[in-house]
Amino acid sequence: QVQLVESGGGLVQPGGSLRLSCAASGKIFNIDTMGWYRQALGKQRELVAAINSDGSTNYAGSVKDRFTISRDNAKNTVYLEMNSLKPEDTAVYYCNKLPGYVIDWGQGTQVTVSS
Repeated sequence: QVQLVESGGGLVQPGGSLRLSCAASGKIFNIDTMGWYRQALGKQRELVAAINSDGSTNYAGSVKDRFTISRDNAKNTVYLEMNSLKPEDTAVYYCNKLPGYVIDWGQGTQVTVSS
């Protein structure tokens, strides 16, 4: 059974940076497009970044030019580098396949942006 484990969240001041990691058991990354999602309190989960098997990327407009998604297939890990963080980035962050192909969700990692 494939499991996703997110880590790297925390409390950061506005303008700060964090790097999230998502480790997967099993070789689900090598050929799959993977994404980072976030869910703020009281809101629906949204996809914010995605990376294809060839390394090409896509971003939601709200995070474009601030977040960078990357992957290391040898380590079965996907990363999200977050810079210039804003209070509205506060959410629980998850990784998974794209909508329509998602597997069991991990526990997520909390990111709180506050002064």
